[in-house]
Amino acid sequence: MPRDFPAPPVFADLMEAKARLAPHVHRTPVMTSRSFDAETGARVFFKCETFQRGGAFKFRGAMNAILALPEAARARGVVAYSSGNHAQGLAYAAKIAGIPATIVMPRDAPALKIAATRGYGAEVVFYDRYSESREEIGRRIAEAQDASLIPPFDHPDVIAGQGTATIELLEETGPLDALFVPLGGGGLLAGAALAAQALSPGCRVFGVEPAAGNDGQMSLAKGEIVEIPVPRSIADGAIVTAVGRHNFPVLRDAVTAIETVTDAELVAMMRFHAERMKLYVEPTGCLPGAAIRKQAASLAGKRVGAILSGGNVDLARFAELVLAAGEEAA
Repeated sequence: MPRDFPAPPVFADLMEAKARLAPHVHRTPVMTSRSFDAETGARVFFKCETFQRGGAFKFRGAMNAILALPEAARARGVVAYSSGNHAQGLAYAAKIAGIPATIVMPRDAPALKIAATRGYGAEVVFYDRYSESREEIGRRIAEAQDASLIPPFDHPDVIAGQGTATIELLEETGPLDALFVPLGGGGLLAGAALAAQALSPGCRVFGVEPAAGNDGQMSLAKGEIVEIPVPRSIADGAIVTAVGRHNFPVLRDAVTAIETVTDAELVAMMRFHAERMKLYVEPTGCLPGAAIRKQAASLAGKRVGAILSGGNVDLARFAELVLAAGEEAA
């Protein structure tokens, strides 16, 4: 893996993205739970990107990347590859911008995410995530259409857009002692780390990824990007083989550590969010809360932030998972 990395965005880029996105994004709520605070001993603030347009934080980065394109390039349309939330976010952003969008999605992506992507007017091209390269397919389509390729995380304008969620969180809470953020390819985490570094310098930033796919954790430990086979986890939004090259320098320099949680711990957190907070959160969005539970002993008395990244999960699948978790707990 090359050791030279492209220059990542800086905090000024996040502030430009914030101004650019102001007419388009929802300022999502920050919620707390007395039950969760009692369980963990911390004061935890959940930034609920479940209420973002498109149902996830991904709309921020997608919209920012589209708006940052030169007008002529924007008019030719955009191409992306995604397991779901970036697909929806980019499709929705393209609809708002009035431009065509083509999205490369895995055949086993949640039906809800496929339907929503098509519903926003995008063309969907399927691939097999275990045997085909979505990056190669996306590049090929972008070249054929003379369109702009906007990847889900490895792009400076995407990172800057995602970082606006943490800016909003810190504007509402003030300085935090720790921040827990889902980690797939690293766009959300890189943006969060840049925002925290500028607005809450003493805040420790933790990425959280599925235990089945801890490439980010291994990359930080090794000091370079580690690539792994496609992992299998219910956290479909965090299923990647490697973090992005734009993202890694920020993760390396500004992230305290990468934690992992199991699928069972994610399901238990899904049930908690639904039962105690009345929140419909997809498995990937439950990564931070599950990690905070595991790290509770070290967080007692601390002010802690958590980014709930999205709520795009099929209702039947959601019910199946949380009901199973309830039966196991009984």
